[in-house]
Amino acid sequence: MSYGLGAYKKTSVETASKEQILLMLYQAAIKNCKKAMEAIENKNIAKKGEHIGKMQDIVVELSNSLDFEVGGDVAKELSSLYDYILYSSTQANIKIDKVHLEGCLKVLNTLYDGWIEAIKQIKSQNTANNKSA
Repeated sequence: MSYGLGAYKKTSVETASKEQILLMLYQAAIKNCKKAMEAIENKNIAKKGEHIGKMQDIVVELSNSLDFEVGGDVAKELSSLYDYILYSSTQANIKIDKVHLEGCLKVLNTLYDGWIEAIKQIKSQNTANNKSA
């Protein structure tokens, strides 16, 4: 990676809101899931493991950031989905089978889309509240 691109990425993460960072994490997990599937198709076992490892690191970070006191049932559901992704991606890694990753990708895409909608709703509510204040 060139220095300029690395500096840009570092700055974009350092200046991002919590919501933007959450979406960036999901984007990176999705990208690594797709790359792992591609590596399986190309029979590149080393790259498969590398991309699955990166995806799992992100999912573990997302899981560790859950606040069960604030999030309640939603946090519990997310935790279960993250556990599913970790289990399925481990199976994909062991069995060298992208079918397990297809399930992970569906869950990640669904969660990503859900977070986009939730963030939009929160921003529109905040805008409405600021106008009425």
